[in-house]
Amino acid sequence: MQKFIQIWLGQTASMIGSAMSAFALTIWIWESTSQATALALLMFFTQLPRILLAPVAGILVDRWNRKFLMAIGDAVSALLTLTILLLYISQNLQIWHIYVAAAVNGVFDQIQQLAYSAAIATMMPEKHYSRASSLSFLASYGASIIAPTLAGILYSVIGPGGIFTIDLATFTIAIATLVSVKIPQPAIASNPQPTRFHLLQELSFGFRYIVERPSLLALLLSVSLFWFAHDIGAALYSPMILARTGNNARILGTILSAAGAGGVLGASIVSIWGGPRRRIRGFLLGMAGAGLSKIVFGFGQALSIWIPAQFCSSFNFPILGSSNEAIWLAKVAPEVQGRVFATRAVIVQLASAIGLLIAGPLADRVFEPAMQPSGFLAAIFGPILGTGAGAGMALLYAISSLGLLLVAVGGYACRLLREG
Repeated sequence: MQKFIQIWLGQTASMIGSAMSAFALTIWIWESTSQATALALLMFFTQLPRILLAPVAGILVDRWNRKFLMAIGDAVSALLTLTILLLYISQNLQIWHIYVAAAVNGVFDQIQQLAYSAAIATMMPEKHYSRASSLSFLASYGASIIAPTLAGILYSVIGPGGIFTIDLATFTIAIATLVSVKIPQPAIASNPQPTRFHLLQELSFGFRYIVERPSLLALLLSVSLFWFAHDIGAALYSPMILARTGNNARILGTILSAAGAGGVLGASIVSIWGGPRRRIRGFLLGMAGAGLSKIVFGFGQALSIWIPAQFCSSFNFPILGSSNEAIWLAKVAPEVQGRVFATRAVIVQLASAIGLLIAGPLADRVFEPAMQPSGFLAAIFGPILGTGAGAGMALLYAISSLGLLLVAVGGYACRLLREG
């Protein structure tokens, strides 16, 4: 796994920088609008191009050099960060600029992530798949520990501009480590019609591959429902905390860091342990644990509840995520993983995008007014959640978290998924 770890270290540095920029942009947008919808739209515009272009990205990953595609992804992200920095310095930055940058970055980030996932199977034997996936979670959650804490402190000292500059430096590290490592490239998969390149067949290949394997289809549906419910809550996470703490960036950073610590611990355990032998059990148990923890988080109104609840929630994601990824890596042939993983990404991200799109309006127009002191839900849920700013978002967050738990229970009830 030595070559993989080299790449992993560079990508981890880049993730820290990008997470700092994302934190700074979250605070900047909230201070500018005070609307959950504005933040939800940022996530939505990041997802939308992924959905539209993932099938084409899958074909590229199966037919182009995966190392080159990963480097292009890092380079484009760096260029977009530089653009945002220059607009901010010149005092011309507007929210729509951020949305456009998020959409463009979403395209190339999708290609990079597919190339990264597909490269795992060519760099190591199957017995290390869960460990490799858990290291990816370790990088993500490690960034979640460091980035919010640093960004929360630095935001008032060097401002968003200084944070964007740090992000640019981390992209240099990522590209340098990637260039120094050789990534094996599998043989190009044969075309279903060898006589000519048939685009429609290529685009539909991943969907047909999954549908022909019922256990994979059941797994995909379960994951999609999970992320639909999850991302309703994810869209509300930061605005809910900011609204309930008077826009306190340091408190938000502390909670995000607690989430990162839980994720790092979970990823470290899976990396050392290798994950459960019955991977589907790890997947479903992780879902249930995340759902229960997030329900507690939604009902919390203080750091003493938010921090442990978020720690426990994030602890479960490396277990469910690495188990899920290991199943796909084991059941899908390496030479077609780009197209199959792209189809998986389209369906999961479509469910996620729908959740993001409805979360903001539901919070701003329905739940927040309903949980004001005179709102129609305040008398029922006010004694538990409180009333006023952020209470409506907390209620919707708790409802979406209950959905996560129900998906896990439904998975155990589905024999095809449980025994697939």
